[in-house]
Amino acid sequence: MSDDDTQQVETRILLVDDHEVVRQGLRAMLDAQPDLTVVAEAGNADEAVRRAHTFSPQVVVLDVRLPDRSGVEACRDIRDRDPDIAVLMLTSYSDDQALFDSIMAGASGFVLKQVRGGDLVDAVRRVARGESLLDPAVTARVLERVRNPRESEDPRLARLTPTEARILDLIAQGLTNRQIGEHIHLAEKTVKNYVSAILRKLEVARRAEAAAYLAERREERGG
Repeated sequence: MSDDDTQQVETRILLVDDHEVVRQGLRAMLDAQPDLTVVAEAGNADEAVRRAHTFSPQVVVLDVRLPDRSGVEACRDIRDRDPDIAVLMLTSYSDDQALFDSIMAGASGFVLKQVRGGDLVDAVRRVARGESLLDPAVTARVLERVRNPRESEDPRLARLTPTEARILDLIAQGLTNRQIGEHIHLAEKTVKNYVSAILRKLEVARRAEAAAYLAERREERGG
């Protein structure tokens, strides 16, 4: 056996979940591997961002739903500060919008909590190597949404990012900022900031006007 075969490259991991029992279970499973080491834990998004900066892990295992802000926002903040950190999103349910937002935030993978322990360990190793755990078909759909926004024929609507377009659609459905936040896993304050950006890009003053603008454009297209 060569020296390369006998040496283990340690992968440093940050665990982020608001349930201590979940973190303990993940830590026990990951620390049992000779090449994986949990260097820190966090119970909310802000703490996750701080500890990612302090401990410089190679991989962050990050719950989508956190008590202060969403894991998607934390992923974006972590990756903005250090693009070399790989983020593996962990969730207890399948959610296409959360998956889409996670990809847009720079996540390397999206795994359900029901995953078998061995598969999760493999997932951590793969994202640490720079691989993606995202289904190619799903990634292709996300890229299509980015390149060809649904309302791209209208110059004002084309200014919106995919997340802004999604929020505008929910505004048009009559949802409040709080309801929108719960729907797409964003803090209410973050949704409010998105709404301000939407109003500015659409050149309107109120959310009712933004909803009316969207309805008019769709009616013009026969939608």
